[in-house]
Amino acid sequence: MTRFFTALMAACFALVATASAQPLRLQITEGVIEPMPFAVPAFVPEDGGGSQYAEALSRVVAANLSSTGLFREVPPAAHIARITSFGTNISYPDWRAVNAQALIVGAVAASGNTLTVKFRLFDVVSGQQMGQGLQFAGSTQDWRRMAHKVSDAVYSQITGEGGYFDSRVVFVAESGPRTNRVKRLAIMDQDGENIRTLTDGRSLVIAPRVSPAGDRAVYTTYQTGSPRIALMDLRSGQAQLVGEIPGAMTFSPRFSPDGRALVFSAAMGGTTDLFRLELGTGQMVRLTNSPAIATAPSFSPDGRSLTFESDRSGTSQIYVMPANGGNAQRISFGQGRYSTPVWSPRGDMIAFTKSHAGRFHIGVMRSDGSEERLLTASFLDEGPTWAPNGRVIMFAREAQGGDPALYAVDISGRNLRRVPLSSPASDPAWGPLLP
Repeated sequence: MTRFFTALMAACFALVATASAQPLRLQITEGVIEPMPFAVPAFVPEDGGGSQYAEALSRVVAANLSSTGLFREVPPAAHIARITSFGTNISYPDWRAVNAQALIVGAVAASGNTLTVKFRLFDVVSGQQMGQGLQFAGSTQDWRRMAHKVSDAVYSQITGEGGYFDSRVVFVAESGPRTNRVKRLAIMDQDGENIRTLTDGRSLVIAPRVSPAGDRAVYTTYQTGSPRIALMDLRSGQAQLVGEIPGAMTFSPRFSPDGRALVFSAAMGGTTDLFRLELGTGQMVRLTNSPAIATAPSFSPDGRSLTFESDRSGTSQIYVMPANGGNAQRISFGQGRYSTPVWSPRGDMIAFTKSHAGRFHIGVMRSDGSEERLLTASFLDEGPTWAPNGRVIMFAREAQGGDPALYAVDISGRNLRRVPLSSPASDPAWGPLLP
């Protein structure tokens, strides 16, 4: 897909738009806010081929924005004005009358296998267009991606933060009875659409992670009978075992920020330690050497540090150390056990799983361990993964006696929602924004 034109407006946004000529503003805070009402009429078809995509595009954009909890759609049935041309003059009083603060006007044209989508964003309260609009072009089969790109652009213009809609999630799709569950590696759009299985289910797979470029995934496979690390090209589906250590079980892999290395755990001789593997050369370095368990490593975005889980203090806690090994500092000191730490793409927070008093939680803390905050609580919540913009966390939840499902929550603890999948799922790994 090619972005023909980008002219995004950067601004610092406040919570509620005022009646003055100030630009539309929405500041994301830690507290509860009133969602901003927006309207998105069906996109205007600019030729016969665009007609089959016009309504669908607007519905995906509306669903994306509404899913954040920051925006609330004014339903199309309430619209007074009708948008019949992309270049039409906007009747702001008609949109104010239905309490819309933002208006998204789009158009679509199809020529052969090529789809062109463009949009404009309007501040209804101040009566002005925001920015100069955007246009995208791509294959007709990628029409949902173009809707996601429109959503990202709108989200960014109004919040001042990067979007996350045009991204994918690798996860474990589960099927069959609980006593004989088949687990396949799968990939989907972040909204649960376009699911595609990547493995055949003959071998157990767990804990996938996506490369920074979004073109590869690493995961733990039991194809040899014991845990091994597999590296898969997501375009071809070809996979190979990597990081083999004679006599060791290897697991919990994760990419370095530049995608050139993996860090993972290896269990051998009664110990479990962290190793680093250079994918280009095959060179391997042992990062820890302790009788305690060290596992679930995650790089900081700058590649200088690692966070990981260890029981060296007697219970499972979170530690941080230099990426090439060295002295590890414990950063979790609350009650309970901490596991699966994952560094935020922004670099300021670490998400984790916590178990305490019979409940499991997804939480976040600063990278120095301060400002711990629990976002969820249930029978079993585990395995957080960050959206590309560091605003949303996806994780797996399982009710007592129930099947696992994927959920997402804002880092403020607001807007907990289930990812709409029709079958059990676990182990999500959120990839980057697509190119």
